[in-house]
Amino acid sequence: MDADGQKNHLKAYGITYWTLEKQLKVSWLLNYRGGSFLLPDTPEIQRECQIRGVSFEVISDSKTEEILSFISSPSQNMESVVLEKAPKIAVYTPKEKLPWDDAVTMVLEYAEIPYETIYDEEVLNDALLLYDWLHLHHEDFTGQYGKFYRAYKSTAWYIEEKKRAEALAASLGYSKVSEEKLAVALKIRDYVVGGGFMFAMCSATDSFDIALAAEGVDICEPMFDGDGSDPNYQSKLDFSKTFAFKDFILERNPNIYEFSSIDMTSKRQIPMLTDYFTLMDYSAKWDPIPTMLCQNHTVLVKGFMGQTTAFARDEIKSNVLIMGENKTNGEARYIHGVKGKGFFTFYGGHDPEDYTHKVDDPPTELELHPTSPGYRLILNNVLFPAAKKKKQKT
Repeated sequence: MDADGQKNHLKAYGITYWTLEKQLKVSWLLNYRGGSFLLPDTPEIQRECQIRGVSFEVISDSKTEEILSFISSPSQNMESVVLEKAPKIAVYTPKEKLPWDDAVTMVLEYAEIPYETIYDEEVLNDALLLYDWLHLHHEDFTGQYGKFYRAYKSTAWYIEEKKRAEALAASLGYSKVSEEKLAVALKIRDYVVGGGFMFAMCSATDSFDIALAAEGVDICEPMFDGDGSDPNYQSKLDFSKTFAFKDFILERNPNIYEFSSIDMTSKRQIPMLTDYFTLMDYSAKWDPIPTMLCQNHTVLVKGFMGQTTAFARDEIKSNVLIMGENKTNGEARYIHGVKGKGFFTFYGGHDPEDYTHKVDDPPTELELHPTSPGYRLILNNVLFPAAKKKKQKT
């Protein structure tokens, strides 16, 4: 899985998942040749690698022992982690087509990793209990329809989306979309606290935490929910309820395409050609979880924009790991934390291979980016729940 040895990093994750589905164990060799996978040698696996265009090497038992002995040496920042079962994956996404795509859904399909889609009805009916891993599609949990009001309030898709959301909320017994979305966010919170793994990108990251902080507080203006917001709602936010963020200031103006001060999009002064973020280097033996989530064939990853592009460092809680950052701009791009018995990862930006992905832009053709480091980070998270759990030492 290093830069020179693998022709298709993304589909390699699919081969690993496929092997786990066959009830075979895999070893993830953290920090060894780009985070390589050690699979059983069977004709079936070799054939599947050839079909999918995934590079592999056949090694002897003695070579395997030599590699594992090398990795286990205290002098090497490496570790071998056993992957035991294929996690069951859910993507939280509306059933209707929206004028933007979703990077996680695209890379799961490209890597040939199976998933199921769920939405509000399923979440509120406790369907999350069936899944090991949950991705939150580009979503607004605050009930403000993505803050698209100024630019898109007269477009057919926006009007239809608002009608559908209101009808869905009413059918589920809620008088407002914001109340229904809060109920969904609370179910997702409980899923994570109970031991689930949640991955979110773009606006699903900060809008989720904002919804939790604003529980019981009306932060929506009349064009969103038909009545005024609570006076002084900023002072009523409860940051103790959030997963990752603290002390943020909400954007009150409904005409501004922004939720809060968490997001760095409007504060960025970085040219596209020099927009990269750096992955942190962790001790594989002592901190295998963040090491696993940062496996890549480069430590520099191309930046990319989104409604929520990156996170203000001073508004991230101290117990949350910043795994990818742009120090020049003082922003975090890729963060991870523990909540109860479960885990969450927030990844800023919309599409790792489309720098300024906009509404109605065509989807990225991943066939053109089979070695994408930015997409690799997503797939690290997909495989994480498969790992045999070890007690974290720090």
